[in-house]
Amino acid sequence: MRISRIVLGAALACAAAGVHAVPVVLSAAGPNAAAIQATVDAFRASLGALNPNVVGSFGSGRREINWDGVPNAFSAPNNLPGNFFNANSPRGVELSTPGTGLQVSANAGVAPVEFGNIDANYPDIFAPFSAQRLFTALGSNITDVRFFTPGSANASLTNGFGVVFSDVDLAGTTAIEFFDATDQSLGNFFVPQALGNETFSFLGVRFSEGSVISRARITSGNQVLAPGNTLTDLVVMDDFIYGEPIPEPSTLLLLMLAMAAALDVRGRRSLS
Repeated sequence: MRISRIVLGAALACAAAGVHAVPVVLSAAGPNAAAIQATVDAFRASLGALNPNVVGSFGSGRREINWDGVPNAFSAPNNLPGNFFNANSPRGVELSTPGTGLQVSANAGVAPVEFGNIDANYPDIFAPFSAQRLFTALGSNITDVRFFTPGSANASLTNGFGVVFSDVDLAGTTAIEFFDATDQSLGNFFVPQALGNETFSFLGVRFSEGSVISRARITSGNQVLAPGNTLTDLVVMDDFIYGEPIPEPSTLLLLMLAMAAALDVRGRRSLS
């Protein structure tokens, strides 16, 4: 029947929405926080107003993680649970790495700052964009970010994601790759370099079609933080900025497919 074909077509259109996603890229780099501040603020404005860290989806606006409110018990020299920003502080993000763990740097007076607990030289290499904590994966330069309806296990999508990095020395190395709900790549985008220590770089990508990002993979430099390792290119992260996670359209898609099937059956019966 024509109606069922329309419903089925709409469902398939929903499923394929991410295929035609067009990225809008904002990036900047420089010797201090002021050099990237305007670009960071422009990306924030493109996503909308900052939402509170509560359970559920607001449907629009943005969320942020600056690491500074993480309790000392989950900061260096201790590791950060990957679900902290979905369970403990509901912001709809869960983190993982193929390495050995995740870590947020310590507050002054608690442990050496800026990952000085790993190597005493690191506080002279890295600097925080929003004082005073930073974030890194351990045992790997890869961090995976998945989006959920805040405070739930329901996979969700976001329309944009950006990260502040410290000490990106090489071009074409540090990057963020985005994936849609079917785990198809939406593109790999490189972070601009900023020569010297304690520098800052920012990359933010927003997709004009709306919420199509299911997960992001961050590649931070080409080195892994470890005692005695001060080789180029060691990179850590600060602020995460992203659009409000909204539920994936899978439930709607299944409903529309069921409607299409029911209409098809009804149409066949009426013709028999």
